[in-house]
Amino acid sequence: MGFGNFNKNRGFKLHMMACIPLFILSSCGVEAEKTDHKLIQDDNDWFTSAQETLQKNLSQAPITGKAKNIILFIGDGMGVSTVTAARIFEGQQRGMTGEENVLSWEEFPNVALSKTYNTNLQVSDSAGTATAFMTGIKSQAGVISVDQSIILGDCASSRNHHATSFLELAEQRGMTTGVISTASLTHATPATAYAHVPERGWENDARMAQAEKDAGCKDIALQFVDFSYGDGIEVAFGGGRQHFLPESVTGPEGESGKRKDSRNLVSEWQQKHGSGQYVWNEKMFDEIDPEATGPVLGLFNPSHMEFEADRSADIGGEPSLAAMTEKALQILQNKDEGYFLYVEGGRVDHAHHGGNAYRALSDAVALEQAVKKAVAMTNEQDTLIIVTADHSHVFTIGGYPTRGNPILGKVRTNNIQGEPEEDFYKALDDKPYTTVGYYSGSGAKVDQPREDLTDVDTTARNFKQQALVPFRSETHGGEDVAIYARGPSAHLMRGVVEQNYIFHVMYHAIGMGSQL
Repeated sequence: MGFGNFNKNRGFKLHMMACIPLFILSSCGVEAEKTDHKLIQDDNDWFTSAQETLQKNLSQAPITGKAKNIILFIGDGMGVSTVTAARIFEGQQRGMTGEENVLSWEEFPNVALSKTYNTNLQVSDSAGTATAFMTGIKSQAGVISVDQSIILGDCASSRNHHATSFLELAEQRGMTTGVISTASLTHATPATAYAHVPERGWENDARMAQAEKDAGCKDIALQFVDFSYGDGIEVAFGGGRQHFLPESVTGPEGESGKRKDSRNLVSEWQQKHGSGQYVWNEKMFDEIDPEATGPVLGLFNPSHMEFEADRSADIGGEPSLAAMTEKALQILQNKDEGYFLYVEGGRVDHAHHGGNAYRALSDAVALEQAVKKAVAMTNEQDTLIIVTADHSHVFTIGGYPTRGNPILGKVRTNNIQGEPEEDFYKALDDKPYTTVGYYSGSGAKVDQPREDLTDVDTTARNFKQQALVPFRSETHGGEDVAIYARGPSAHLMRGVVEQNYIFHVMYHAIGMGSQL
């Protein structure tokens, strides 16, 4: 084929200085000029939508100015498979087939992958992973904001090995701060913001050996009340009230406190912050005055807050994660110094551990609503928002279901004409199976055949997905998790990064890191 035919077939004009082989054109000063052409698929909706995405990305410029505010959202246990399933789940709740749905953070322009291992575990726990993105260093599993040199559970070894958290740093810089979790405020992920212990289980003093107390370590709830960086945490919402109350006190929902030291840390917090507002139910939450000058503490459950699917049945009533995020931002935005808000959808993880995809996806959607609220209340030019997970779970999606098949349903696949089958697709044991399931967990059977799901409503709230390896509690997954970012320095979230890198992007965004 001559160069003339090449021009015609490829839609290019070649201006040549000499007749030279095609494979060295690029090195001989040849100018390639593209001409208009039309592809057969130009009018296809998928083609045009992809072109729109391309143009949007081509016009996207990085925001390189300093961030005034930072919001870090953590979906505890929200691996990529959970995000995909939550996208479909939320879309199907709104009458869509689901696959085409877009979650709020999926609109963010920057995405990276985070490697989640701990210094001593290939598949991580929440304490070590949260320590990574909150302090900028990797550490062991089971520790809260201390470095990897300590001995797990040994107070003395942790002395002089505390790592400054980003929240502590923000307070030192005069920023206002907030911590929100649907888990207990003393649980691993939120605790990394304000506490330093060599054992994540030390949520109250009763969980500590006397020798560790004598060595000078404080439990996590006490460290929250004693927090003294800057002017203190301005807003904190979550569960875990039992860790703040002594055994002699009955809480407002009939629970007994867990503390053995007779200290009522709720009362101590109120005495310490005379102008502060303490709330424990949704009515009191709704009455919070965001204009008030004092800090706000909300402890809405003796233990973890309810799953989103069960929230309406709570005795005292609990605010949604979106409502807590909105209220926290109203409080933090009252001051001009900038803020750092740390928000955890903590119960995605707990539902996965229970082998219950319905609650896990419902809580992931609740986090999505909180992110959507934050996006609406902030300016991309001055607020860095990051959405990520601490780790994944062994939660899977598969089995060739037809487009739009209920994400929690049994698999119906397509026939040889590519159309949906009426009957459920069967595995080799001649039983139907679900699109989502777990590698391990309580949904597995020990020395029993797999349950026949033909007449089972697998989309029900209490259904436990089937699993392969039997455990009382499903396990974490070790694959990378996604990081989504928008705002100042968000463009630095790219590639495959170590999890502790997240801290360094936030550190850089507020003007503390390298400006190279």
